[in-house]
Amino acid sequence: MLPTVARVLDLEVMRRGLPQVVAGASHLERPVRWVHVSELPDVAGMLQGGELVLTTGIALPEDREGLARYVRELDEVGVAGLVIEFGRRYFDSLPRALVHAAEQRGLPLIVLRRELRFVAVTEAVHALVVNAQLERLRSSEAVHQVFNELAVEGAEPAEVVRQVALMAGAPVVLENLAHQVLAHEPAGRPEAELLEGWERRSRGVRPPGRTGHDPRSGWLVTAVGARGQDWGRLVLVEEPGPLPEETAHPHAMLLERGAATLALNRLVVRDRESLERQTHRTLLSGILTHALTVSEVALRAQALGVPLEGRRLVGVVLRQRRGPSPAALEAQARLRDFTELAAAAVRSCRLPALVGALDDEGVGVLIALGSQQDEHAALDGFAAALRRLAADTNREAAGPAPQQVFQPVVAVGSSVGSVRDARRTLLEATQVADAALHDAPGGRAAAYYRLPDVRLRGLLHLLRDDARLQTYVERELGPLLAYDAEHGSQLVQMLRIYLEQGRNKSAAADAAHLSRPSFYDRLHKVERILAVDLDQVESCLSLHVALLALDAVRR
Repeated sequence: MLPTVARVLDLEVMRRGLPQVVAGASHLERPVRWVHVSELPDVAGMLQGGELVLTTGIALPEDREGLARYVRELDEVGVAGLVIEFGRRYFDSLPRALVHAAEQRGLPLIVLRRELRFVAVTEAVHALVVNAQLERLRSSEAVHQVFNELAVEGAEPAEVVRQVALMAGAPVVLENLAHQVLAHEPAGRPEAELLEGWERRSRGVRPPGRTGHDPRSGWLVTAVGARGQDWGRLVLVEEPGPLPEETAHPHAMLLERGAATLALNRLVVRDRESLERQTHRTLLSGILTHALTVSEVALRAQALGVPLEGRRLVGVVLRQRRGPSPAALEAQARLRDFTELAAAAVRSCRLPALVGALDDEGVGVLIALGSQQDEHAALDGFAAALRRLAADTNREAAGPAPQQVFQPVVAVGSSVGSVRDARRTLLEATQVADAALHDAPGGRAAAYYRLPDVRLRGLLHLLRDDARLQTYVERELGPLLAYDAEHGSQLVQMLRIYLEQGRNKSAAADAAHLSRPSFYDRLHKVERILAVDLDQVESCLSLHVALLALDAVRR
């Protein structure tokens, strides 16, 4: 920061002159860019603004109009202040016209009651100015170094926001164009105080230009975007009040550099999930892992435009029916598109909800229903919208080499009445989704699965981590699994087809695309390896349960 007029007056070399402010006392925070010594009455034409003018007043005009013109010209060019030394032209007081003109213009006017060596003043002030410029240069270099590293590393938005807040020493918020909070750093301030009513407060702050300061709120705001397309704002939250009288906010460059890094990183990772989806995913993960407290989840969701408190919450988990395993990058792109598809379905139904990826294969949705909303109607509408959008996407992708086909499985948990229980509904929906994946596609009239729909398969998925269930699977199917692994056969699959066809050997042979003698031969081999009789109902029941448990364990 450049030294202010008040800072200059506090220097030891100035205090020797017994300085006294006689006009413009409320403007002593003006920055001093330079010190200029001159006795010329038309000195304004030689100045550029920001100078502290030192004079003995020996050549100043004598008439009222001349003195007023002298002050007006100095003020119009933007000088920081005027210092007049007693002893040459004036001795005990200044002309009233001079003082009145300075007071009217708000120009700091100071008298020195004791003679000073002006060169000593210029040396002292210029040392401060040079040091301030060097400090600004060092600060600018540090900012560019930090944010260059963040840009090269592809830092997450939360890390960029954290660095801006750390360097500014004040809270920073990244919001989208709908004034929903995407990332924030309280910088030691209570999170609730920072985010409470954020959208309403933010909408009232509209400083001019891409970067501007709002004195009413104290916020410094800059637009975030690139290539002519803004997608958010970066906000530095400070105390209300006007800026010091200088050309730019001290943190304007820092905030703009942070915004540029955010925009650049978004361009670089445009093929990854959107920032909004990342923020939703973070909240869903915080619910499931207890990484965030209940109050933190509610507060951040509210700032995102998804009110959770006082609502009925329903967890929904979406998975795609398995096809050929895609490459890693393709799988990431498919999950991203699947997540955006779910978000589009939520928007089309106008349901407030958190939507984000839960893992490498599934999408989580936490729907917040109002007291008057019908749960079944809302879920039916969402599932219908999702399938309609999936069908549209599949049609667009159809061709000689379709890129992806969406076959969503929609699983729903029991509704809960508080944010504290949101984890339970999401976990239940996850278990239902895992079990429902093995259900035959197109075999259901209902739009989504719930716990009663998955029956035995759902129970086995709940127990899949139990060592006793795993032991049961190995005891029932272990020899057959080992035989398939050693000989490359598919006897487990033959057994599965036989049991799924209700032990009808003819129908099972057709389903396996084998002749009846070949299929019968494979069944006899299964019986020999497992030492069971497939004509016995209890044996078949045990094996069928073991196969369902195998699916659960492998999941």
